[in-house]
Amino acid sequence: MPEPLILTTTVGSYPIPAWLEGARTEEARLDATRVVFDIQRQAGIDLPTDGELYRFDPNHPDTNGMIDYFVERLSGVRTRTGRADWDACLSVPHLRFRRKPAGVVETAIGEGWMNLLCDCQDAASVSGGPFKFTVTSPYMLARTLLDRHYGGFEPLLMAIADALAAQVRALPCDTLQVDEANLPGNPQDGAIAARAINRVLDGFGGRTAVHFCFGNYGGQVIQHGHWSSLVEFLNALHVDHLVMELAHRPTDDLEALRGVDPRIKLGIGVIDVKVNQIETAEDVARRIETAERALGPGRVRWVHPDCGFWMLKRSVADRKIKALVEGRDLYLGKAKTMTAV
Repeated sequence: MPEPLILTTTVGSYPIPAWLEGARTEEARLDATRVVFDIQRQAGIDLPTDGELYRFDPNHPDTNGMIDYFVERLSGVRTRTGRADWDACLSVPHLRFRRKPAGVVETAIGEGWMNLLCDCQDAASVSGGPFKFTVTSPYMLARTLLDRHYGGFEPLLMAIADALAAQVRALPCDTLQVDEANLPGNPQDGAIAARAINRVLDGFGGRTAVHFCFGNYGGQVIQHGHWSSLVEFLNALHVDHLVMELAHRPTDDLEALRGVDPRIKLGIGVIDVKVNQIETAEDVARRIETAERALGPGRVRWVHPDCGFWMLKRSVADRKIKALVEGRDLYLGKAKTMTAV
């Protein structure tokens, strides 16, 4: 069958099934990943994600392990921190938003015991078809670390980018997505962030995506800003498509995305993950229509939730996934009818 003009995908995380909480074995986690894929495929999602169940850390439920899973596996980083490290955060501008650093960089950063290939192979073994695999942005990771080795933020950032680039080579997935939730609040770092993210994207041979949001700390927005200040940065990315938070954003943010280079396909958030209310198919179709009117026909290539689902109840997440596909189908059916008329 021909591919729809607008494709559906999810962003990454999925709520931890209750039965997995009580049986944290590799077998149980793989079975749960199979369930996550099947839920999305049965709903009609075109490009599902694995749910990131292997990263979830009950000690860090508000961020779903997207920081600590990576930081604790890098060599050169000490993740057991004490009072002196916490106090040092107060004098480092990029760490003031945290109570403590995710880690302290004491020697040169390396891949350490990170093994994204194994993680991705596990997902591929139960995926049932093409899927998207996600990694946290090197910029976002660098913003959480206390540096006592490199003597500057940019060399630290590029060292992390090099380690991640080595990890993403030959991953058995259709699409690699880099997740960035810190830069939208720090647009002045756009140039160096783009260089680091591109180094990771260039290490992968398939389709690439970058997900941006203004933070989702247990459902709370933690960054302030507008997409208008990030257009130059977005255009510098070596990326196939963007995955943008927009359902929970002001409507004028859509106008700013007109300036994104047409070579980059746009992914539009049409499901708000920061509320429990379930969108109807009509809500989703209306949001897609609004986006296409603002951006022009053919610019919207993907629709998706604003961010991951981990903080929601499974019953809520599943119904939002269903609404996403039904709304896309409703919109494309209406658009086809309008064209025919």
